[in-house]
Amino acid sequence: MLFLRSLLYFIGSITSLTVIALFGLFFYFNPYPSRYRALSKWAQFCMWWLRIATNITIKVEGEENLCSEPCVIASNHQSTWETLAFQTVFPPHTWVLKKELLSIPIFGWNLAMLSPITINRSDKFRAMKQVIRQGNDRLNNGISVVIFPEGTRQPHKMLGKYQNGAAAIAKNSGKPIQPIFHNAGKCWPKGGFLKKPGVITIVIGKPVSPSDGSASEITEKIKAWTLEQSQRLD
Repeated sequence: MLFLRSLLYFIGSITSLTVIALFGLFFYFNPYPSRYRALSKWAQFCMWWLRIATNITIKVEGEENLCSEPCVIASNHQSTWETLAFQTVFPPHTWVLKKELLSIPIFGWNLAMLSPITINRSDKFRAMKQVIRQGNDRLNNGISVVIFPEGTRQPHKMLGKYQNGAAAIAKNSGKPIQPIFHNAGKCWPKGGFLKKPGVITIVIGKPVSPSDGSASEITEKIKAWTLEQSQRLD
C-alpha cells in the first residue's frame, strides 16, 4: 500500500510539474513576485497531493516568529520535502543550486526564473564567495535566501556539521537569520521513494541578529537550537 500511494504521488507530481513548467514560461519577462507566485503553484499542488495520496500533513510551530523582512532561512536538511513545503510557509525565497541544473530544458529554465544562487561545488572557496555575493544581492532585492548549513541531506534524527554560509551571508547583508527545524525525514526519508503517513512539524525559531557574535558563534547558536528542537520532537 505504501508503494502504491507513493507511486500515485510521484505520478501526480511529475504530471503537474510538466504542466506548470510549460505554463511558467509565459511569465519569463514578468517581475520576480509574479514569476514566484506562478511557479510556486507546483509546490502548493505537491503539498496538497501529498496529503491526499500519502496522508502526510504539516504542522507549523512558531509562526509568530516569522521575519517581517527578507532574511536568511537556515534549516536542517532531510529530504526533498522541505524545498517544496517551505514555499507554502515562507515569503518569496530562493535557494543555492548547482549551476548544472539550469541547463535542464524547461525545468532548468523555470528554476532560473526564481533567481537561484548558482555555484560550482568543485571549487569550495569560490562557491562560498558566490553564495555571499549573490545572497546579498537577492536579499537587497527583497528575496529571502534558504541555506541548508549541513550542505547535504541527513538521515532522520541525525544532524550534520553546520557550515558558516548562512551566518556569513547575514553578516555581509545585515539581514537576520531565521532558524528552522523540521522532521521531514520520518515521513519522506533521504533518497527514499516510499513516503510514510504522518505529521511533519516545522519549527520557526526567533530571528537571530547578525550582530550576535562572529559567524562561527552564530552558526553554533543556530545548531544548538536545532539540536534542541530535534531532541524535543524526535
